[in-house]
Order: sequence, then structure tokens, then C-alpha cells
Amino acid sequence: MAKKQFKAESKRLLDLMVNSIYTHKEIFLREIISNASDACDKLCYKALTDDAVGMTRKDFYIDLAADKDARTITVSDNGIGMDKTDLENNLGIIAASGSLQFKKDVGDDAKDTDVIGQFGVGFYSAFMVSDHITVRSRKYGADAAWEWQSSGADGYTVAECEKEGVGTDIIMHLKPDTDDEKYGEFLEEWKLQDLVRRYSDYIRFPIRMEVSKSRKKEGNPDDKPEYETYREVDTLNSMVPIWQRPKSKVTREEYDKFYRDKFSDYTAPQEVITVAAEGAVTYKALLFIPGATPFDFYSKDYEKGLQLYSNGVLIMDKCPDLVAEHFRFVRGVVDSPDLSLNISREMLQHDRQLKIIAAAIEKKIRAELLKLLKENREGYETFFKHFGRQLKFGVVADYGAHKDALSDLLLFWSSTEKKPVTLDEYVSRMKDGQKVIYYAPGENAGSIDKLPQIEGLKDSGTEILYFTEEVDEFAVQMMHSYKDKEFRSVLDGEIEDSGEKKEDAKDGAGENEPVLKFVKDALGDAVREVRASKKLKSHPVCLTAGEGLSFEMEKYLNAVQSDQPVKADRILELNTAHPAFAALSRAITEDPETAKKYASLLYDQALLIAGLPLDDPSGYTDLVCGLLLK
Repeated sequence: MAKKQFKAESKRLLDLMVNSIYTHKEIFLREIISNASDACDKLCYKALTDDAVGMTRKDFYIDLAADKDARTITVSDNGIGMDKTDLENNLGIIAASGSLQFKKDVGDDAKDTDVIGQFGVGFYSAFMVSDHITVRSRKYGADAAWEWQSSGADGYTVAECEKEGVGTDIIMHLKPDTDDEKYGEFLEEWKLQDLVRRYSDYIRFPIRMEVSKSRKKEGNPDDKPEYETYREVDTLNSMVPIWQRPKSKVTREEYDKFYRDKFSDYTAPQEVITVAAEGAVTYKALLFIPGATPFDFYSKDYEKGLQLYSNGVLIMDKCPDLVAEHFRFVRGVVDSPDLSLNISREMLQHDRQLKIIAAAIEKKIRAELLKLLKENREGYETFFKHFGRQLKFGVVADYGAHKDALSDLLLFWSSTEKKPVTLDEYVSRMKDGQKVIYYAPGENAGSIDKLPQIEGLKDSGTEILYFTEEVDEFAVQMMHSYKDKEFRSVLDGEIEDSGEKKEDAKDGAGENEPVLKFVKDALGDAVREVRASKKLKSHPVCLTAGEGLSFEMEKYLNAVQSDQPVKADRILELNTAHPAFAALSRAITEDPETAKKYASLLYDQALLIAGLPLDDPSGYTDLVCGLLLK
């Protein structure tokens, strides 16, 4: 039998197919099964207009079999089949796609089929794992069957053969195992089942395989059961994706089970979001908000992305471009027939469709979260405990590009409400004449509540937002304002007050200027400024950072980049009405050296209140003990 040569500069092109186009060798089974599905769809389409076919969609199937002794994997279908001409045109010419031609021939009617192939190269992915491939096929309406054989780029043969029934058998003889590649793994039942369920679970024809099972032997007592092994044909794929079923026909339990199985999560999802869109891009999406924070969510190891399908065939397990970074916690699937896939179907050829889908999904997620916030506050607060920090990171990211979309979703602890509140709720309760949104950063709400700087505002009933996460201050600095109300730190910014109190503070500062100058001289470069406080009420001292870098930011940045330490300005504020200030004033006149020790003690106390490290802890202890002994 004369061997024919491929018609497309074969060796180089086939080498490219095998070694460059496909990233993962296991993808070959997806491609062969997709071709079988296309063949079934073509005959199914023909049956709609030709009563002689005598078949309906439920009569079609794809069979999968493995022979370990022969080292072969066989994929069989009862689809349209191929004659000699088809074999030479479709398999003899690399990159000739019969499915693409079918789509062109049927025109608009192609939307009623699930034909997948476009490029005519998927079949050749089998050579990644095979050293010889045999294709036996009988075309619908033909009297003869034909056999195509090839061992790769050296060519192929086509000869008449025996085959009962229409359809195609593809027999792949696997390459020998090597130290680097274990091709024999693909002969294992579990491996084939896994590949079908991962890549081809939603092919709309049953993919069948005879598998080994075990059962208890009849007549054995339950306390001493014996088991026997038997073979049974199983359907490996689900066929109809859960996202293709009407939402009204799917129970919450079914969604929860799908989520747990698909994403290996023991916790049920908190929210389920379904999307069905038609327009510039047609697609369906099934999205989940997890019920718990993944253990690696806030680490570099976490991979975001949604599963991407095209006509039910898995294209990418995690497509990062489908979900915005600030919604990276969302899991789910997107299925679209309109994707411009590249030649290997492993990635997209153009990203226009992807951008359209991603933008729509982002809007949908935001709308669903706002709905949850409005209709189920307890549920939203639970969600925010898990993923609120990610929303705050989203405000900071990309130079604040997403701050307007995310600001309404943020929650912060309220000093007056004693619970998390939204920025909108805070603004709605602001006092007449209040122009700023007050906040105070700290390690936790309990420690913030005891800060001396907030005492005055608390006593006046002014609401303060407690910032307990490192990202909080970065987020509000990026937002700058909310509904025309600027954010202001109680710890570092000026506090709004009546004109009378401001004048009193100004006068007090003038009267005590010599004391403030003495303390500044005593502390030297340790502080940028010493001033009379407008915030303190019952406490003697506090430390302020002024504008820009706050103390909480300093702590965070030094924790994550210790090689480049940063330091906020230190402004020491003294309560001129406190007895400690009076004692300091007397000491300046009576014992200047002791007064310097008082100044150092007050500064160290201010550092401790701010949660900052002492420059000399041992020296501080000696100082306190020395003053106690006077």
C-alpha cells in the first residue's frame, strides 16, 4: 500500500502541533472527544431534515476504551463518519477543518448545534502521546468503510476496511514510557475518567466506558461480607451543565453540591449568582461567593480566576482576566460560544470578548453585594469578615481607579453604634456643621477606644470610625473624601471645635510657649514639634504624626519592608490644663535637670500610647525608678 505524504509541509508543521501548540499532553483526549462530538452533531443536524436517518439526539454516543496489553486508547462515535475523500481532506491536510466548513455550509442554523472544532489541528494532538494512530470510519449513506493510518510526519495510508455501522473509531497506540514521560498512565481507568470529567464533562452526548466495580457477594452475612469485581458500562459525563438549566429548576442544594465538588471546598457557598447574557457576547455564568476565607487567600500562592468553557468544553481552569482583582474571592464558571479561541483552544486569540464579559461580571457582583448589604445585613457582615479586606485593597489598587465602585461596600466599626457601619450610614448621622469624617486607627476597637486623643469627641457624641486593619488608612487616603466629606484622623488631624475653644487653646499656647520650647530643646531631634493640645481632656500627653504618614502606616510599612525603614513625624502634644504640665512648669524654674527628665518621661509615655517602640526601654525604666526615689 503506497504511503501518501501530508499536503502541508508536514514534518515541520506536525512537529509544531505536537511540541509547541499544546501546553499539556493530557489535552489530547479533550480534542479527540470534541471531534467525536462534532461528528455526532453533524449527523444529528442531518436527522432534523432527513427522516431516513431515523435517529434523535438521544441515540448518539461516544465510547471510550483502553487496552493495557495493546497500549491503545480507542474513542468511538456513531456520528456522520468519513469516506476516503473526507479522510484525505480532513486528516491528510493539517489545519483543514471539516467542522469549520460545516459551520459555513449551514450558516445561521449552526447556532442550534454544538460543533466545536474550527482549526482542524485538534486531531493531531493525539501524536503527543501516540506513536501510531488508526482511524476507521464509515460515512452515513456510504457502502464502504475506510481506514487511515499514520505514525506521524512521514505520511499516512488510506485503505478500504471492514466496519459495521456508521461512525468513526480512533485507535491511539501510546508511546513507550520513559524516565521523563509515563504515557501508560493514560491507560488507567481513573485517569481517563478524571480527564473526561475535567475537560469534557459537558459534552452533550454520553461518553461511555466499561469500568471495574465491586459488590458484595450474594449470601454473605453482613458481619463478614465478601466482595467481587465486575465490569459495567458507565456514562462518565454530566452532559447538561448546571448553569445551562433554568435557575427555577435548580435547588440550592444542587448549587451547593456543585460548588463543593467543583472547587473542593467543604464549606457551602454564601451566595450564588447566575448570569445569562445575550448581545455583543453571549455567555452564561454561575458564580459563587465562598462561605469561608480560603486558607491561602491573602498569600501569593492563591490563584484567582473563573473556569472558562466554550460550548461546554473546558478551555481554562482559572482564567484570571474574567474577574476583577478586588473580587478575586469569587469562584465559578463562564461558558460562551462566542470566544475567539487560539489554535490550541487553551487560550483566547482576542481579548475583546473577554473584556466585555469581565466588565459585565464585575457590575453583577457589585450589584449582588449591594443587594446583600441592603436585604441581609447579618449575611453581609459575615461576608465582610471573610473578604472585606480585599475590597479595601481594591480601593487602593490601580491608583484608586475602583474607589467609587467599592466605597459603598466598605464597613468600619463605629464608636457610637458599636457595630460595623457603612460610610453612607456615617454621613447620614453627621452633626449639623460637621464637615469631616473622623477616624482613629489602632490595633483593635478596644485599644482605640482608650486612646486619649478621642476622648473629647466621644464625650461630645461625635461618631468616630475605628480603623483596625493596616489597609484602612491607605484606602481613605486614596478616596480622600466620601460624598464631599473629607476623611480626617482624630490622632493626627485638627479637630473641629467652636471658635471660643480654639481661641482659648491659642491663648494657652502663647502663655505656655516657654514651657513648650523647653521641652522641644530637651528632646531635640526626637520630635519635630511640641505644642499645646486641642484634643486632650483628662490625659497629659499624646503623640501626633501630622499630615502624610501616620504611625499605623509606619508600623505596617516597616513590617513589610524592614530593609527600608520609614518614620512618621513625631509631634508631642501636651495638655496644658493637666496637673502634670503644672509640675513640669514648676520644675523648669526650680530644677531644670529634673524638668528634662519629666520631658523625656512624657515623650516615652506618648510613644507607648501610640504603640510605638521606645528608643531606650532600659533607660525608660531607670528614669521612672529614679524619679520615684526623689
